[in-house]
Amino acid sequence: MAKTSIENLKLGIFVILGTALLLFAAYLIGNRQNMFGGTFGITAVFKNANGLQNGNNVRFSGINVGTVNKIEMINDTTIWVYMNINEDMQKHIKKDAVAMIGSDGLVGSMLINIVPGAGASPLIQEGDELQSVSKIATQDMISTLNVTNENAALLTADLLKVTQSLTKGKGTLGKLLNDTIMAADLKQTITNLKYTSHTANTTIAELNTMISSINLDESTAGVLLTDTVSAKQMRHTIGNLEKTSIELEQMSKELNSVIHGLNNEDGFVKYVSKDTALVLQLERTMQNIEEGTARFNENMEALKHNFLTRGYFRKLEKKGKKNVN
Repeated sequence: MAKTSIENLKLGIFVILGTALLLFAAYLIGNRQNMFGGTFGITAVFKNANGLQNGNNVRFSGINVGTVNKIEMINDTTIWVYMNINEDMQKHIKKDAVAMIGSDGLVGSMLINIVPGAGASPLIQEGDELQSVSKIATQDMISTLNVTNENAALLTADLLKVTQSLTKGKGTLGKLLNDTIMAADLKQTITNLKYTSHTANTTIAELNTMISSINLDESTAGVLLTDTVSAKQMRHTIGNLEKTSIELEQMSKELNSVIHGLNNEDGFVKYVSKDTALVLQLERTMQNIEEGTARFNENMEALKHNFLTRGYFRKLEKKGKKNVN
């Protein structure tokens, strides 16, 4: 009998403790879900819920201020999220606050962070809609990092190949790095380019000095550069010189043809230079002409002193003197 009473007592104590623990757990869960305190509802619209679920926490400036009450999908780009917020936080949250979906730690559960606005905006009211910002999810970040790592690995492999080729002297850059003769030639080429550039700068400076010293109003160069009439005359003169050059060239060709004809085997010059008999005949003819001319002069002198023709010659002499006077 005593044993049965003790067992009943133990059972009663166990039931009481179990009930108390159950009530305490229910209180904690209800308090977490804002079931025993005053709340007000607000909403936010997101394009992607990023794994958000009913009952997830809502934080304002890092403090838990409410929970997610309902998630409703309107279409593929519009998701309504309804939140229950503690009433005592209504005096702190303003209408310009921004809601964004985040995570509790790197791999924790999802939650909604409400970030205060920077402007002077009125306090939020029941049923207001907060502005929302879509934040990059951790999974997207990890995927991006994976792609980046793969690209970095490929780039590292390519850089390794390039480095090995340069070390072995392959390609143009490899030869430049390993061939000392080519490096010396390249250095000499750069030196020559510098010298050429310096010389060109000096020449340009001298040319600028020369141009600046030209008197455009009085000098010949100035007239040629500014006077359009002189420019036309110069072009006309150059055209005449070109025409004269062409005529001289044609005349030179014709003179060469004449000379060639004279030097021909059948020409007069060749014939005279080779036929000695003709040369003798020409000499005798010239001698006879000279002798005939002398005799003609003697006869004319004799006629002047002849009494028959002397009067005629005197008249000619007087007439000649009158013409001179």
